[in-house]
Amino acid sequence: MGRPDPEEGELPAPVKPPDGGWGWIVLLGCFVITGFSYAFPKAVSVYFKELMKDFHVGYSDTAWISSIMLAMLYGTGPVCSIMVNQFGCRPVMLIGGLLASAGMILASFTTNIIELYLTAGVLTGLGMALNFQPSLIMLGTYFDKRRPLANGLAAAGSPVFLSSLSPLGQVLLEKFGWRGGFLIMGGLLLNCCTCGAVMRPLDMGMKRKMGKAQDKYEAKEMLPIGGKSEEGISTTDGTKKGKKAKKKPKKGKKLLDFSIFSNRGFIIYTISKFILVLGLFVPPILLVNYAKDTGVPDTEAAFLLSIIGFIDIFSRPACGMVAGLKWVRPHVAYLFSFSMLFNGLTDICSARASNYTGLVIFCVFFGISYGMVGALQFEVLMAIVGSQKFSSAIGLVLLIEAFAVLIGPPSAGRLVDALKNYEVIFYLAGSEVVLSALFLGVASYCCLNRGKKEPLPEKNPSVGGGSDTEEAESDVQEAEERSSDNHQPAHSTDNAVVVANEEANHVAEEQRGEGGGCPTADGEVLARDGCNADQMVERDSF
Repeated sequence: MGRPDPEEGELPAPVKPPDGGWGWIVLLGCFVITGFSYAFPKAVSVYFKELMKDFHVGYSDTAWISSIMLAMLYGTGPVCSIMVNQFGCRPVMLIGGLLASAGMILASFTTNIIELYLTAGVLTGLGMALNFQPSLIMLGTYFDKRRPLANGLAAAGSPVFLSSLSPLGQVLLEKFGWRGGFLIMGGLLLNCCTCGAVMRPLDMGMKRKMGKAQDKYEAKEMLPIGGKSEEGISTTDGTKKGKKAKKKPKKGKKLLDFSIFSNRGFIIYTISKFILVLGLFVPPILLVNYAKDTGVPDTEAAFLLSIIGFIDIFSRPACGMVAGLKWVRPHVAYLFSFSMLFNGLTDICSARASNYTGLVIFCVFFGISYGMVGALQFEVLMAIVGSQKFSSAIGLVLLIEAFAVLIGPPSAGRLVDALKNYEVIFYLAGSEVVLSALFLGVASYCCLNRGKKEPLPEKNPSVGGGSDTEEAESDVQEAEERSSDNHQPAHSTDNAVVVANEEANHVAEEQRGEGGGCPTADGEVLARDGCNADQMVERDSF
């Protein structure tokens, strides 16, 4: 990454999101993972007609395959959060890629619909979940200022893969049948392992190297050149070793942080997303079969999903760029609310489309609005809770959304079987999306804006455990203890005291500069120097 060598006396830069470099490779991996995670459950819908014939089941029964995939993607969120916090992102993603591939390969040998639920639904869904969530966490680790754009580009993976997987699935179905198609799809999912391999964590060990190099640098500046300088450096190294021996045990990182439920912005976001998911995925899942029932040929019906994907490809990055503007980013929640309202009204206005031209027009507007929702949903969550609590927040949000996924598409499928009418389904799905948009916009304005006018209490640093400010104070205290306990000759003791005090000041200043005065995850602001102004404005909106 072009960092200076810490052993040569140069002062290395503080560890922070690079907003580029290897982050672009991480973004590419996140692009592929997002594509498989969101497009795959929709793309398998092209096989539903054949599955209904082979297994003698109704449409609602086959719709459970997509629903179980999405439910596993969402419902295993807390499990993914715990595994990521315990083992890291890369090992979890490698395991997830193997599980996703194995699920589709085993599904090609199933003999009944239940076995299909367990293989293509549960196993593949779990594998994609173990890839999807860690990839988003890594994206937030590598990007800060460019995070809205990065989220938009990564989210564009969904339409790109949707526009390619649906026609590919139709071709595989015609040439190899649904069993051969599932087998080949399982091989494609092995690419998730490659994406997991590139998720290299940021070098957190640089902080320890930085401290040692900077102490030596300061010792050379303060002490005369010659024997005393060497003596001061060796004394500094001795104090570093004493620090490891005497350092007090710090609180470990929580595997799942439930304190985010005290954040009103997080509660509003979670309720809104639950209502949204009830209707968001229904139109694209039902679209292909709706077109086939109206007399549209199979190939042209599958092409409708490609139209949505093609429009979505440009909608997501464009929306990410707009969300990153200085005057838009503090109000990104309202932009998210508008995108949901746009999507819901598109469903309602297009419910009466009864020919191919009307369905194409619906796909164009649905692609625009769907892309806006996809580009903003995780950016809004990151802005509310912050990067430190994002791994826990996304797991809990996805778990709550899983219940909506299990209710929405299967209920729509049952209504189709009972009423033989798609118009009612589009009205119902659109109304749910509009309700979620209105709730998010009104609740954010009424609850959060009024809350900003009240004086904010000072944050207790002991809450949450292991904060940067807490560690800085601990290091200062330890440095003072070392200076008082050091039983060396007079000249070595003086040098050690000077260096230890300088070390304590440096550690405290470094910790403040890295975010000690930034807004907390609950929207509380600590008035200290060194806070990123963009982050203060962004978090303050919640």
